[in-house]
Amino acid sequence: MSVSMLCEQLVKAGVVVTVFSTTANGLEELPVAAGESINVDGVPVRYFNRITKDHSHFSPSLLLRLWKDVNKFDLVHIHAWWNLVSVLSCFIALLRKVPVLVSPRGTLSPYSFGNRNIGAKWLIHQLLGKYLLNNSHIHTTTQRESDAVMRLIHPRGINLLPNFIQLPTIKAITVGPSSTYLKMIFFSRIEEKKGLNILLNALTLVSVPYHLTIAGSGNADYIDSLKMIAANNHIEDKISWIGFHDENKTELLQQFDLFVLPSYDENFGNAVIESLGAGTPVLISDQVGLADYVTKNELGWICRTNEAAIANAINEIAEKHRVELIRIREEAPGIIYNDFNEDSLVKKYINMYDKLIKP
Repeated sequence: MSVSMLCEQLVKAGVVVTVFSTTANGLEELPVAAGESINVDGVPVRYFNRITKDHSHFSPSLLLRLWKDVNKFDLVHIHAWWNLVSVLSCFIALLRKVPVLVSPRGTLSPYSFGNRNIGAKWLIHQLLGKYLLNNSHIHTTTQRESDAVMRLIHPRGINLLPNFIQLPTIKAITVGPSSTYLKMIFFSRIEEKKGLNILLNALTLVSVPYHLTIAGSGNADYIDSLKMIAANNHIEDKISWIGFHDENKTELLQQFDLFVLPSYDENFGNAVIESLGAGTPVLISDQVGLADYVTKNELGWICRTNEAAIANAINEIAEKHRVELIRIREEAPGIIYNDFNEDSLVKKYINMYDKLIKP
């Protein structure tokens, strides 16, 4: 969402944008004409076939087209890392002397290095990745991500700008916090790094009345394992699993007293901004990139990623901070809309690009 919104806003601002991507759609392929320019919400996109069907996304046709066309562009902006499209596209652009900006999107964090294909990542990093990244400019979305990147590489420069977030029009918040029990929502992809397993175990230590709604999708086997934790903890009657929601997410978030995200690692946290934009206060771990932003603007609470810390925070919020829940509900939307205004944000991105482009 953040990448597509960035491209759409750049086009609206008069920037010439071309997107190169593969036909990857999970294990399947997108039903699009490969190699042709397709208008997607005003943005010209070229999709290229891939050979590998895993996360490597090897696409010789994309790389060949990039080699031919890259000198037509002032800048190449690469999103994410650890796949052959990103790494080899970076190599081609630098070889052809075109400035490169890499948005790692959390892929250069200690958590990313320590989970899944650790050996392959370090080998790629030592043989080629470190050299490419050190000769590129880096875009990060939070100070926490910037610090993690700088511990790993020494790029040409770090540029910090937040993600674009799709927010509804500001409107009055009419739903107040529940008086009888704490209504909590987990609203995100369901995967291991989100810390849902810790949250489900932490709930056994919660002494106040509560109900947790889990909104999101993920691997079916992993979701089943989480449901087993809930059953073993005898709390399944206090949890609702409602699946993925998108179109009605603002109305959904507004129904809850508290958004909870106890992630092990989060470079930004789009759902945190979406929740606050809807007026719903947040409880997030100190491993979420937006933790400093939430603290600075007094929009919620920060906890450690462990069961006792999460449970203590929930108990304290319910028992001592009901007035704070109301205040945040009233103030958060205005703060979010001021800080994540699309018009002002796109100007900042364009200014960043201007500084990186060679005369």
